[in-house]
Amino acid sequence: MNRRSTKSDLKKLDAMKDQDIDYSDIPPLDDSFFEKQTVTVPPPKAQLTVRFDQDIVAWFREQGRGYQTRMNAVLRAYVETQKRRMQQQTRK
Repeated sequence: MNRRSTKSDLKKLDAMKDQDIDYSDIPPLDDSFFEKQTVTVPPPKAQLTVRFDQDIVAWFREQGRGYQTRMNAVLRAYVETQKRRMQQQTRK
């Protein structure tokens, strides 16, 4: 989807009245839904200056918007994997 069609779609949605929205495919939420749910707050981010290889940054940027968030997700996945490995080694 290109940017122009997205803007056009958003304008159409903004112009819709509440009574024109079809909610028939959305099941109603009862109290049990809210009893099961938990609120998770993401950990705060630390702002710092880091240096990455240019080709690494270029590759992530080529993936589009949110590349820094994706870089963070990759680092988090690595950290979580290493933590699990360390836990497994200490259990042995």
